[in-house]
Amino acid sequence: MRMWIVLVAFALLSAIGSDFADAAAWCAFYTDNAGTNCGFYTLEQCRAATSGVGGYCAPNPEGSPTQPSNRRRAR
Repeated sequence: MRMWIVLVAFALLSAIGSDFADAAAWCAFYTDNAGTNCGFYTLEQCRAATSGVGGYCAPNPEGSPTQPSNRRRAR
């Protein structure tokens, strides 16, 4: 019985964790169709990666759960 509870708990935690994948906030779009890298958590990281090789940085089109919301909570 304990094994069943452990397996169910593991499955639930795995499902919850997949909904909050740690998506990075910034993407680097490289020039000359060299590709895209959406693995940057700060704009500075992204700019450093494109510096010298060409390209630009933009917010991740998939969104990021790590970005704070601009909405205020109603009291």
